[in-house]
Amino acid sequence: MQVRKIGARDGFPLEVQVSGPDDAPALLLLQGQANSHEWWDDLRGDFESDFRTITFDYRGTGGSRGELGELSTSSFAADAADVLDHLGVERTAVYGTSMGGRITQMLALNHSERVSAIVLACTSPGGPHAVKRPREVGQALARLRGEEHTQYLFDLFYTPAWTVSAKYSKMLGDDTMTAVESSAHLRVSANHDAWDRLPEITAPTLIMHGDADRMNPVGNARILRDRIPGSQLLILPEGRHGFFEEFAEEVTPAVIRFLAESLQKF
Repeated sequence: MQVRKIGARDGFPLEVQVSGPDDAPALLLLQGQANSHEWWDDLRGDFESDFRTITFDYRGTGGSRGELGELSTSSFAADAADVLDHLGVERTAVYGTSMGGRITQMLALNHSERVSAIVLACTSPGGPHAVKRPREVGQALARLRGEEHTQYLFDLFYTPAWTVSAKYSKMLGDDTMTAVESSAHLRVSANHDAWDRLPEITAPTLIMHGDADRMNPVGNARILRDRIPGSQLLILPEGRHGFFEEFAEEVTPAVIRFLAESLQKF
């Protein structure tokens, strides 16, 4: 994997990671809230034989640190476009999970010429039309601290059948983030609202969700399917918020298949 630092449009330093063949179709992977590219560590290898696989650390995570300023899913989408510019990538497929799915929506809306196909996993349209998580889940996430918080979050991501310990998970947050950085990311997710504009998305779209997701209820996947023209929907039985990792043997081939079929149309 090649790691490089680039300057975004305002000079903010973004750390970018690239793997896979240089001449393969590009695939941008966008991780969840308050996480660096490490979210993808155990998954990106499955894409590298077919795609030039690109990740970057969001502002306030990993190797992308500095004065944050005003952040939004649109500004993170603009960062993604800056990354593509620096890499010389004209068009890319995008696989966004959780908050990364919100950013993917804005990338497909604000930079549609850069996007060839999108996959939206365990994400939401945001705003008042979205299905909210159960109140007790939000209260527990706000109240719990330390190991209790980690274990609660882990249980939202994985079923009891998942045998990997919480301490080895790459998806429970970047522990190098400050409280200010974490709060900024929370606001980015909370303020996202693409409801009105979703019908403008023209890229082929696959929407995936676990039907036992209490972090982000599965009803949001059905809303996205109804709002995005021609989109496809895949629901994973028993899947929680991390279904795309726990059930990767089923999910990842479905993603690759969808992207391959979509890219053949260009």
